[in-house]
Amino acid sequence: MFQLGKTIISEDILEKEFVCNLSACKGACCVDGDAGAPLSEAETKILEEIYPKVKPFLRKEGIAAIEAQGTWVTGTDGDLETPLIDNKDCAYVIFDGKTALCGIEQAYNQGIVTWKKPVSCHLYPIRVKDFTEFAAVNYDKWDICDDACSLGKELEVPVYKFVKEALIRRFGEDWYLELEKVAEEHKNS
Repeated sequence: MFQLGKTIISEDILEKEFVCNLSACKGACCVDGDAGAPLSEAETKILEEIYPKVKPFLRKEGIAAIEAQGTWVTGTDGDLETPLIDNKDCAYVIFDGKTALCGIEQAYNQGIVTWKKPVSCHLYPIRVKDFTEFAAVNYDKWDICDDACSLGKELEVPVYKFVKEALIRRFGEDWYLELEKVAEEHKNS
């Protein structure tokens, strides 16, 4: 672990390698697990605002879940998250054949909304836990991502480089530039 500004960072994000391999996992992270995608309070307001524009991209099951539960929910642990369809799929998930994709991201890609998707999804496999004085930035190892780890190793892409855009989105460009310096020092030590 090391500190960068008001973040405590696991060295795993520098040492582990990762590149999403949708052709292998079929977007399992959007349909597996026992909770929706973590959200910030600000993101709940964004979801409320953009839902009418995103709705045409969603499946009828997702629309039904959102209209019954809301555009976001409070999970069993008290955290804010996306709603689920029958305690499985994220309500915002859509399918391209057998591959799960994000309906929000599809609306973003078509220029309908300016928000890509929840930052927790964009950051995956990094999970951020906010505390009063700092944020913990950790690598989340999940067996459904074994193919992503293999591809990352093959392509030699460390986790922090794979999620560069998301890290900049969450912490800013200056923070990321400092992280790159730390990564270089870590690699050379």
